[in-house]
Amino acid sequence: MAPPQSVITNTTASDPLQAQAQRPRLKIHAQGVVGESNESNCSTSYLVISGGTGCNAICAAFARACYVLPVSDDGGSSSEIIRVLGGPSIGDIRSRLVRLIPPAPPGTTSDALRILLGHRLPSGIGGEQRAREEWRSIVEGKSNLWDGIPEDRKEMIRGFLVYFESEILRRAHKNFSFVNGSIGNFLLAAAQSFFRSLPSAIFLFSSITNSQANIVPVIATNHTVTIAAELMDGTHLVGQCEISHPVSRSPSPEDEYPSSLSFDTISPTVISRTQNVHFEVKSKESYERLRAPINRLYYINSYGHEIHPVPTPEYISGVNSHEILVYSCGSLWTSIIPCLALRGVASAIANSHSLRAKVLFLNSKNDRETEGYTAATYIQAIARTLNARYQRDPFGLGPDNAATTYPVSAFVTHLVHLRGCAVHVDVTRASELGVRCIEVESEAREADGIPLYDAACAKNALKQIGELVGLT
Repeated sequence: MAPPQSVITNTTASDPLQAQAQRPRLKIHAQGVVGESNESNCSTSYLVISGGTGCNAICAAFARACYVLPVSDDGGSSSEIIRVLGGPSIGDIRSRLVRLIPPAPPGTTSDALRILLGHRLPSGIGGEQRAREEWRSIVEGKSNLWDGIPEDRKEMIRGFLVYFESEILRRAHKNFSFVNGSIGNFLLAAAQSFFRSLPSAIFLFSSITNSQANIVPVIATNHTVTIAAELMDGTHLVGQCEISHPVSRSPSPEDEYPSSLSFDTISPTVISRTQNVHFEVKSKESYERLRAPINRLYYINSYGHEIHPVPTPEYISGVNSHEILVYSCGSLWTSIIPCLALRGVASAIANSHSLRAKVLFLNSKNDRETEGYTAATYIQAIARTLNARYQRDPFGLGPDNAATTYPVSAFVTHLVHLRGCAVHVDVTRASELGVRCIEVESEAREADGIPLYDAACAKNALKQIGELVGLT
């Protein structure tokens, strides 16, 4: 079932791109090597909104970038850390931090750090025992994974891993599972718990790895962050995994309920009570269809009540200081939208004096979240989310209580899509919305022949957009 086409009413703000509406689509062929320098891209600053993995393939296209990432992922080893220790999800941030470790030849310190912090403990048959044995060799400093890492950094990392284990032992009754655990996640979670600050943990990780990564969590909190989705039929799904890629889960040891799911008696909300969500890529390729298309995404507290969090101040200041805003390829509703469904984000993006372009990298194919979507549906989902109100309904009338509805082009000015992608792109419809389409070619392919983004095609698209808006 294809989702209905939402209508965004352009009532209170002008559309600066309508004059460009009928311009022909631009075609760019990706050339060159990913590592090539690009003077235009090097001088342009980017604010990139993305999830943990969708943007990793094109990170090299951004020479000067600030990455805004969600903290609501409840899959992988993040789910087990959250279940036992609590705190915000750090899996997506760890993925980007490891990706941004500077490239280095095998055997160098940077390469050894990338291997260690990107390493996962065993899974599968006998996984728990094998995972605990490997974890013991790592935390005691005996594992071969420490080879090539200087003693000072080794003892710094190992100290935080020991702290992580001590926190786990304090909660031994929760039976923490090390299966498929990410060493990078353990380090970041330990630092966040020790400093009581996720930004401080990110700084420590970046300093140890010399990545100089500029990564901003979308919400600065020490508590667990949960998202939920309301479907068109009124059904509610809780948690990123339930929305994006439901997987088989092990029941929580302290679960006192007969089922792994409980139902909120006030609303039709499904609340998960499970442990060790082992996400596999193939679970997203062969997905179970949603009962109905997603209508909206929202945040909830531990009682299941809707809340309206405030974004990290660095996020808003980044919107007002960078030149190009990028909505990366990746999961629309569980990676991009959680960074938009927050108070003050819409007005910051729409009224930014520094942003010269707001670019959406269209996915090459749809997934469970976006089944039946066209390019216009992606654009409208972003605009509808940003035009929603994220505060309590005001009492009375007044200038502070007036709701502003921005045109689509206040949030998205350019759409980048791959030639041969499986998502339908209606250039005329996009132009009517005030969005200019740019088609790019990529030699990267999935097994089924669907094109994939790489840094080369992304870099060429951004260069062309920079020239169009005068960033040369």
